[in-house]
Amino acid sequence: MFSPEIEKFLQGNNYPVFCPKAVFFDMDGVLFDSMKYHASAWVKAMQQAGLPFTEYEAYMNEGRTGASTIDGVFMNIYGRKATEEEKQSIYHLKSNFFESHGKTERMPFAIELLKKIKTQNLEIFVVTGSGQPSLIDSLEENFPKIFQKQKMVTAFDVKHGKPNPEPYLMALKKSGLKPWEIMVVENAPLGIESAKAAGLFTIGVNTGPLNSNVLSEYGVDIIFDGMKDLYNHWENILICK
Repeated sequence: MFSPEIEKFLQGNNYPVFCPKAVFFDMDGVLFDSMKYHASAWVKAMQQAGLPFTEYEAYMNEGRTGASTIDGVFMNIYGRKATEEEKQSIYHLKSNFFESHGKTERMPFAIELLKKIKTQNLEIFVVTGSGQPSLIDSLEENFPKIFQKQKMVTAFDVKHGKPNPEPYLMALKKSGLKPWEIMVVENAPLGIESAKAAGLFTIGVNTGPLNSNVLSEYGVDIIFDGMKDLYNHWENILICK
């Protein structure tokens, strides 16, 4: 069903075959229905610091490390990066606002998809720009026996977050697999850019307010309207070609 997209991916990267052995998942907006809380927290933290910032900007910056997001705002307004003290202060505010929302729910059909993948003996990784301890710690609580610490890449593990390819290249190295043996599931433009720059087949799930055309512009290979849509079509993608 998705043969043309897979063929285009193979030809564009000059890969010999497409045969998935692992799936790399973004976390916020893919596994957890958390982006609306992150966006709100970023807006409130920036406003309290006297910085203009919108929820749309939060979604467009999704996937960056917190430090990178703050640096971007400072560059736009002041023409300089934020100091370490400014970064820590703003990110502390953002974290507190985020935590005030309470428990974050799983994204609908995330656990169903993960269980299906588990039965197919595919490796499962998390590749996230998040440094939010509560979310990372809650993976085991929400998705028991699915994830392993050694198969995670977070904001604490990289020097350059998304859209730089470093997070996905690090996960690729950890997996010990070839680029054509990986599928990425992302919901954010910068996450898609990161995965594509790493040479990986990237599935977009539109779980937020952005138009699907935005995801297309960042080079996603296939777009689905949320995790349920991806779950229903999973077997049509999981083919060796």
